[in-house]
Amino acid sequence: MTPVEFVELRKKMAKTQRQMAAILGVSLKAVHSDEQGWRTIPPHVERQMLFLLSCKTPGWRNRKACWTVTSCSTAQRKNCPVWEFRAGRMCWMINGTYCQGQLQKDWKTKMRICRDCDVMKALI
Repeated sequence: MTPVEFVELRKKMAKTQRQMAAILGVSLKAVHSDEQGWRTIPPHVERQMLFLLSCKTPGWRNRKACWTVTSCSTAQRKNCPVWEFRAGRMCWMINGTYCQGQLQKDWKTKMRICRDCDVMKALI
């Protein structure tokens, strides 16, 4: 997540920096640092912001599961924790997913793919 994306998501949630810090359980200085690019935004902060945004997005719970949107094969589904936990609308929140035919081993790689996926595009 870039500093610009951080600010955009915070504003979409209609939160001040102080409110965002309280929700994320971080200091106000951490939010300032995230927005100014003085530090790398931790994956758990990005994940939490996306989760909170999904809770505020109208109709989010009625969206199709990722395995339907991306037409995953049965073999891919069986290897994916998203299928195991039936978290198809929140696949972007779970590490170790099986996307684009391969296992996503780290958050940075996963989010690069997720940002171009129709499942997440419906959110951000």
